[in-house]
Amino acid sequence: MKARRATISDVAREAGVAASTASVVFSGRMPVSDATRQRVLDAAQRLGYTGPDPRAASLRRGRSGIVAVVLEERLGVAFSDPVMTLQMDGLTEGVARVGAGVLLLRDDPDAPGEPSLTTAPLDAAVLVGCNARTRESLEILRARDVPVVVIEGDGGPGVPQIRLDNREAQRQLASHLAGLGHRRVAIVTLGTTAERRPGWLDAEAERDIRVEVAADRLAGARDVFPDAPAYAAGASLIDEGLAAGRAILAASGERPTAVIAQSDLLAAGVIRAAEEAGLRVPDDLSVTGFDGVVVDGLAPYALTTAVQPAVEKGRAAGDAVAAMLDGSTAASLLFTCTFREGNTTSAPRG
Repeated sequence: MKARRATISDVAREAGVAASTASVVFSGRMPVSDATRQRVLDAAQRLGYTGPDPRAASLRRGRSGIVAVVLEERLGVAFSDPVMTLQMDGLTEGVARVGAGVLLLRDDPDAPGEPSLTTAPLDAAVLVGCNARTRESLEILRARDVPVVVIEGDGGPGVPQIRLDNREAQRQLASHLAGLGHRRVAIVTLGTTAERRPGWLDAEAERDIRVEVAADRLAGARDVFPDAPAYAAGASLIDEGLAAGRAILAASGERPTAVIAQSDLLAAGVIRAAEEAGLRVPDDLSVTGFDGVVVDGLAPYALTTAVQPAVEKGRAAGDAVAAMLDGSTAASLLFTCTFREGNTTSAPRG
């Protein structure tokens, strides 16, 4: 027969204190003397009591203590991106003040039995991006009356949006290259759809871009270089940037004097491709990135890039979730990037 789980009342009796005092020791909501705290903890250890039953606490609060974070990519791909890691740091900090944790989901109907937006007990959800797939997730959450916040996407009326000025920041980087005298420029975009393989983008493929960040950054580059050829990478990875850089440098016609990469990781890959081809950066090829993250092994290069406040974006999403759970109104926010000139751009030769 399974032994009964010790309760806070058992601990209180063992320690010789009131149940309310023992409860305060574990909740930390009111001060108690060091001697009393130690007596309660010692009693809990003897009884094998590890803390309040979270199921009971959830019932008392009427909450599960879970905030779902719904990602567009597979989790392994998503967390290879340092921007996502920084955003998650801020997000978890934001929801911590309402005693919530995060559950990472990629709502996938092909994974029966796994936690999903239709089955998981949720207090709220954060959608990272909002393409056709995540819009389906949004409808599921609305049907469940679960509060939703969207990072880098449009969830429609009444859904708080945490956005970045992607188009303006990319326009600044493109204008920097134009000011240096560059006219032959190529663009490496982030992944454009979940289904499309990496490769050159024609007009129809550009119209079909379903990842809003990629579309906005491409629009910012097009504001300055409307006819620049664009190559879509599969993901924000150094290896993807390397493959894109090789394709750009191997293409027929005049070699570009500059490449606009939509992330710092892609830019690092393009620089590797340039070095493979015997080109010097920035003398033979200028390269810009986007994000302002630390890229291991990039030295002696310091990217010319747009630095985004990734932690602050995540924290703002967490704060919006906390406000909604407290019954308050959560506002949409637009964050701006900071242009940072490094040593990967210079005037083109001749």
